[in-house]
Amino acid sequence: MRRLVLDASVVLKWFTPTDEPGARQARRLRDEYQRGRLEVLAPPLLFLELLNVAGRRWGWSEAALRELSTSLGDLGLSVAEPPLELVASWVGRGLTAYDASYVALAEDRALPLITHDRAILLAAPAVAEALV
Repeated sequence: MRRLVLDASVVLKWFTPTDEPGARQARRLRDEYQRGRLEVLAPPLLFLELLNVAGRRWGWSEAALRELSTSLGDLGLSVAEPPLELVASWVGRGLTAYDASYVALAEDRALPLITHDRAILLAAPAVAEALV
């Protein structure tokens, strides 16, 4: 089974109906995950980021956000805290603490990080791979 760290820029595309850049590739990863061929690892903040985007950017109602929160719990993603020292190291290299959490987790577990976030791709080319 393949193992990857996915960040919010990828998992968000699992919930968007539009065909924005990278959506097709993200949904392929989702399908692979649902078939049991992929283990997805993420820091716990992934869920907060997803709720934040759905509520603030997409304007979802409270009821829709509650439903999303249940759906997120039902996904069964593997969740792990990255080592704080590694997060600090990536913040020191210019990433936000949020982005650094994904990179640090991937680095700590020696797994690729799949992202659609250009800042991560530029800061961590040895760890991060582009979604598209």
